Amino acid sequence: MEIGNTKNGSRASIDGSEGDNLIKVRAVISCPNNDYKKKFRNQFSRKEIEMMIVSFKVFDWLTCNKCGELLKLDLEFNI
Repeated sequence: MEIGNTKNGSRASIDGSEGDNLIKVRAVISCPNNDYKKKFRNQFSRKEIEMMIVSFKVFDWLTCNKCGELLKLDLEFNI
């Protein structure tokens, strides 16, 4: 997931009804022990829901570089 760059950010998603089938996700990753906070945005079409699930599983094992604590993941969906 990258800020500002999305796989489906083409003209088709802007112009057509394909934009109605997008699930937009904002992920906020933060450390519970210090001030580390990073935000990511991405969008997935409903038919590519598996790709979204795989992306979330990557966050499952991320740890803070400073303290080694597991990072907290908050998700905001716009469906």
